[in-house]
Amino acid sequence: MDWKEILRRRIATPNTGPNKKKSEQELKDEEMDLFTKYYSEWKGGRKNTNEFYKTIPRFYYRLPAEDEVLLQKLREESRAVFLQRKSRELLDNEELQNLWFLLDKHQTPPMIGEEAMINYENFLKVGEKAGPKCKQFFTAKVFAKLLHTDSYGRISIMQFFNYVMRKVWLHQTRIGLSLYDVAGQGYLRESDLENYILELIPTLPQLDGLEKSFYSFYVCTAVRKFFFFLDPLRTGKIKIQDILACSFLDDLLELRDEELSKESQETNWFSAPSALRVYGQYLNLDKDHNGMLSKEELSRYGTATMTNVFLDRVFQECLTYDGEMDYKTYLDFVLALENRKEPAALQYIFKLLDIENKGYLNVFSLNYFFRVVSENNMMSSEVEFDCILPDKHSAAAGHTRTNENPWTGSCFISRRQG
Repeated sequence: MDWKEILRRRIATPNTGPNKKKSEQELKDEEMDLFTKYYSEWKGGRKNTNEFYKTIPRFYYRLPAEDEVLLQKLREESRAVFLQRKSRELLDNEELQNLWFLLDKHQTPPMIGEEAMINYENFLKVGEKAGPKCKQFFTAKVFAKLLHTDSYGRISIMQFFNYVMRKVWLHQTRIGLSLYDVAGQGYLRESDLENYILELIPTLPQLDGLEKSFYSFYVCTAVRKFFFFLDPLRTGKIKIQDILACSFLDDLLELRDEELSKESQETNWFSAPSALRVYGQYLNLDKDHNGMLSKEELSRYGTATMTNVFLDRVFQECLTYDGEMDYKTYLDFVLALENRKEPAALQYIFKLLDIENKGYLNVFSLNYFFRVVSENNMMSSEVEFDCILPDKHSAAAGHTRTNENPWTGSCFISRRQG
C-alpha cells in the first residue's frame, strides 16, 4: 500500500476514532498505565533472567527509622539478649579459680626461680579438664605466643593465666561498652561515653571525694581525652575497638585501686586531683566569671608567654561562641599542649601553624610566627631565621614540616652550631 492510499484513509477516518484529541488527564492516565505495564514487564523479565539472585543470602538490613518504634524495640531487645548470651560464655570467678588450680596441679618441673612452668603436653591436659569455656585458650597458637627461651619448651603458668584474665576482662569491658551503644554499630557517641563514665564513677574509690555537683565537669574532662585522641577526624563517634586498644580505659579503671599512690594520681588525667587542677585553672583564667574564656583571658595560660599571633590562630581554628572559648574547647587546647609528642596533638598544633591551609609549612608561615617571637625578645639574639629550616633541601623547596611549638623562643628552632 502506497502513501497516497494511507493518506486517503486517514482523511476519511471520523473524528470519533482513536485520533480524537484527548484531555490532559486522559493523557496522564495513559502514560501511567504504559509506565506500569512496561516497568512490570522489565522487572519480571529481570527476575526471570537472573534466577541465581535467589541463592544470594541477604547481607544488608536497614536500620529502623525513628518513627518505627516497634522495630527499634525489637532491635534493642535482640541486642540485649545477644550481649547476655556473650556474657554467659565468659569465665566467672569460680571458673578462673578452678583453672588456676588445674594449672598449678599440672606444672612441669623444674621451676625457674619461683615461677612455675608447664609444657605443651600438660597444657593440653588442662585444656581437656578445664571445660568448654576454656577451649579457646588452649591452642597451639596461644602456647607459641607465650613460648620464649625456655630450654625445656615450656611456658610460664603465671603469664598464661594473666593472658586469660586479660582476654576475659577485654570481653567483659566490650560487652559493658556495647550496652551503651545506642545505634548498635560498634561505636560510641559522645553522649554514650558520657553515660558510661557517669555510671562508672560510683565504682571508683579514688573518686569518692568528688562532689556530685562536679560530676558533669569531671565527665566532660574524661570524655574529651577519649575524643581528642581517638576521633582525629571529629566525626563525633569512637569505635569500641579503639577504646579497648588504647590505654585510656586502663588509666580510668586504675582508680579502683584504693591504695593508688599520690604520684600515680598526679600523672593520671582521669584522677580527681588532675580533673580539679584543670578545671581550677579554667576558673582562674575566667576573670569575668561568664563561664567562657576570651583571647585576653587565655593569654594568661601557663607562663603567659603565648604571642598574640598564636592566640589569633587558636581562636580562628577552634570552635568559639561569640569569640570566646568554652570548657570543651579549652580541654582540647590543654591536651594538645600537655601531650605535644602525640600525633593528635601534633595535628592540632600543625593546623594552627598552617595559616594558609596548604598542608605544609612554608617560609612565610614560619616567619609569620618567628618575627613576633623575635620582636618580643623571647629568644637569644644569636638565633637567626635560617636556623628554623632543617636542611638546605627544605629551604630550597620553600617549605618544611615541623612538630614543634611557635609561641616560645626555645622551641621549634635549632641553634647554630659553632
